[in-house]
Amino acid sequence: MADADLEEIRRARLQQLRQQQGSPGAVGGGEGSQEDANRQREADARQLLLSQILTPAASDRLGRIRLVKASRATSIEDRLIALARSGQLRSKVTEEQLKELLGAVAEQQEKQEEKIVVSRRKGGGWDSDDGLDELMAEV
Repeated sequence: MADADLEEIRRARLQQLRQQQGSPGAVGGGEGSQEDANRQREADARQLLLSQILTPAASDRLGRIRLVKASRATSIEDRLIALARSGQLRSKVTEEQLKELLGAVAEQQEKQEEKIVVSRRKGGGWDSDDGLDELMAEV
């Protein structure tokens, strides 16, 4: 999509939001709807920025990741937006570059996770059926 197309979509969405706020059927009509509108504006701006820095294939992959694990997709999006805002992205992020970023994030999360080790004591349990026969005789 061209930048002009994206701007037109954004303007149409903002107009739709304004109409919903001013309509008599809108619930709340006060502070809550203003907060909702602000959240929606931020989400739209975020999606617009992501569409500008991701290739369509990378955007599709990120969407599939969101279906499986939304927190990981949000984390990746945050990193991409930070890279874009700091000027470290020179071109659109391809699917291969997104895969590399996913691998790096997965490695970092593995290092941060605590591992729980369960060690079982040897003995104390029945190693044979001797005790089991006695129990079954009582029943």
